[in-house]
Amino acid sequence: MKRLLAIAVLLGWTACQAGAETCSNEIYENNRYSVCEVDLTRDTLGLFLYAADGNPYGYFSSLDKALKEQGKRLGFAMNAGMYHDNRAPVGYYLENGKQVQRVISSAGPGNFGLVPNGVLCLRAGRADVFETKRFIHQAPECTSATQSGPMLVIDGKLHPKFLKDSTSRYVRNGVGTSTDGKTAYFVISNGVVNFYDFGVYFRDRLKLSNALYFDGNISRMRAPELGRSDIGFSPLGPIIGVVVDQ
Repeated sequence: MKRLLAIAVLLGWTACQAGAETCSNEIYENNRYSVCEVDLTRDTLGLFLYAADGNPYGYFSSLDKALKEQGKRLGFAMNAGMYHDNRAPVGYYLENGKQVQRVISSAGPGNFGLVPNGVLCLRAGRADVFETKRFIHQAPECTSATQSGPMLVIDGKLHPKFLKDSTSRYVRNGVGTSTDGKTAYFVISNGVVNFYDFGVYFRDRLKLSNALYFDGNISRMRAPELGRSDIGFSPLGPIIGVVVDQ
């Protein structure tokens, strides 16, 4: 938190706080971003896909409505991994101990198959981004997890296939985690960026050793502190968000 706020004036941030998560807007190397910093020692971060009726939540508003029926509400939220047309996850997906999709470790078409890809693992009081093969080898006992790809940063290095001058530019979103697992940083670009620039933001601006790409083009964020709740044109698959008391 102190590291992020110390240079707020220099980078032109706007920030507000609701609960423990803090969301801000900033400009870095001529690209605009929104970033939400989640403190896993204080925030309750969860993954959500299917509602009680078996249908995907699809929208932040639908998830928020369901939580309010339980005396809770949704704080920060973001789409959390690639999905098929029926909103089923492409890669590994675990929600509150229930596995929906197995781990996919092989290379394949599209961004997901641009290996190395990775897994975001949620455990009590921490969150960690693992490269997929390392995740399989270490087999951490996650409460919830979602797989996506490609990795943006791997042990402090950018994905080896990223090109600095790539013309593939989209609105993109992703997540990085601190070494101790106590803090997760969720980022969405507020304009089109390529993979290289997006990875550099996590590595050089946020100083994170591991970060994972969630998706592009359909990327959305809910950040009440910023007066933001992206709707989009179609329902989402997996959603990650902070749950707070009403």
